[in-house]
Amino acid sequence: MDKKKFKTVDEYFQNIPRHTLERMEIIRKALKETASLAEEVISYNMPALKYHGILMYYAAYEKHIGFYAVPSTHETFKEELSNYKAGKGSVQFPNDEPLPLDLIKRMAAYRYKEKLDASKE
Repeated sequence: MDKKKFKTVDEYFQNIPRHTLERMEIIRKALKETASLAEEVISYNMPALKYHGILMYYAAYEKHIGFYAVPSTHETFKEELSNYKAGKGSVQFPNDEPLPLDLIKRMAAYRYKEKLDASKE
């Protein structure tokens, strides 16, 4: 992706390379369904979901999809993420491997529940 500054998630998606667009659309739909009250925003020039703060970010790259659901989420799912290149709060899902959609949904649901619970306190 180029260094353009995106104002909306739709604008970001219009600039995704074709080979990652379908995967990103699948993730976008799953995240919207999982975190139904969350708002789509651009943060750090990436698509993100926001509900009482940022829930997660995701981004298209040449060889992978980056998924960033904060360290607490990644720690909870660290065993399942161990097959992927990952950092403290990030994971890379290679574009030449099947998309782990069930895992992405469960991570999103976990993070969303964290924010829902925190908003009730």
